[in-house]
Amino acid sequence: MKNNRIVCGLFTLFLAAAPVLAAKPAGHAKPVSRPAAKASPAPRTVGLVAEDMPYDVGGALLLRWPVNPADDSGTSYRVYISSQEKGGWLQGTEFPASANKGTDIDLPFWAWDGSASEHALRLDLNGLFGDASPGTVYRVKVSVLQNGAEVAESEVKTARAYGNWFRLDRLNNLVMLIIIVIVFFLAVSHAKRKGLFIRRIAGLDAIDEAIGRATEMGKPIYYVPGIGDMTLVSTIASTFILGEVSKKVAQYDSFIKVPHYDPIVMTVCKEVVKQSYLEAGRPDSYREDINQFISQDQFSYAASIDGMITREKPAACFFMGYFMAESLLLSEVGAASGAIQIAGTDIEYQLPFFFTSCDYTLIGEELYAAGAYLSKEPMLLSALKVQDFGKLVVMLGVSIGLVLVLLGQWQHWHSLVNFVTDIFKAN
Repeated sequence: MKNNRIVCGLFTLFLAAAPVLAAKPAGHAKPVSRPAAKASPAPRTVGLVAEDMPYDVGGALLLRWPVNPADDSGTSYRVYISSQEKGGWLQGTEFPASANKGTDIDLPFWAWDGSASEHALRLDLNGLFGDASPGTVYRVKVSVLQNGAEVAESEVKTARAYGNWFRLDRLNNLVMLIIIVIVFFLAVSHAKRKGLFIRRIAGLDAIDEAIGRATEMGKPIYYVPGIGDMTLVSTIASTFILGEVSKKVAQYDSFIKVPHYDPIVMTVCKEVVKQSYLEAGRPDSYREDINQFISQDQFSYAASIDGMITREKPAACFFMGYFMAESLLLSEVGAASGAIQIAGTDIEYQLPFFFTSCDYTLIGEELYAAGAYLSKEPMLLSALKVQDFGKLVVMLGVSIGLVLVLLGQWQHWHSLVNFVTDIFKAN
């Protein structure tokens, strides 16, 4: 019994001393680790540069700033502009971060060195402020939006828009103009010294035959300039041909009639015919009734000429200029009267009617070249040669461009050839 009491006392003493024995000295306590606070991200900056848009008339500004690598599909930019010293901000435009890079500016490579590492935006002032005043100071800024919420804003920059004296982006036009002028004067010089070769045009060579036949038969010649006005190239070309035909008519002492649809064209042709008779040395043979106004109604005009041709039976008929549905009505009646007929127009869907009813037909540009072909004037012949030179340059440019495009697409063509080859091997 005594032993039991001793054991119980020792056990109670051990329980009372256990917390003290388990505790460690304060100097050896392990510090409690806590998570470190995250550093706040650095504020985003937009290195905006605002300046005048180069090579324009002064109605736009050019905004540039570096592309941020952190931009994603949710990032967009919003541009603000103001013409006031304080406030008055207008939203110019808003676009995603993937758009409006330096390579997107529509300027040729010799006038603009665009880079995909920067944003470049042409800001049209006339569209925002109506008619932008030259020299006005504009304030611009750019806001960065992330999923529609503004996260950053650039500093406010100022810029002026003004017109440029020289448009470097059109330097190619200046170079081409200089080349054309040089070629033209070289052609004029050569034409005066040795002449220029122009291929034979049968319809124009037959003019002398037609006028000579009319003179022998003592019958009139009809020259119809069409229903076009003086703004049309075909009508202008027709007046050139009329001048040469009238000069030959005056030399042969024959008679020509020119019925008109447009009164202004009639006035011009009167002066052309009168000058032709004067140059031929036969001003006394000129008559005021050579040029006659008929009607400004298309089919009344055609019906009146058909009646005149049927009654007078001319030996030659010329249809040169702008024609529409009346072309077959005129040429068919002339063919029935037995006249030699020479036609020319640049309206391609009227050419078949002239082909079937006329002896000779000038096609398209042959009508434009007729004046130079008949007159043999060095200036006119040189103009034809320069036009041919321009066509040659265009043809070479198109051919070279086609080759470059094919070379650029060679990888795609190679893949297509391999794909087709694999299909045939599989079969």
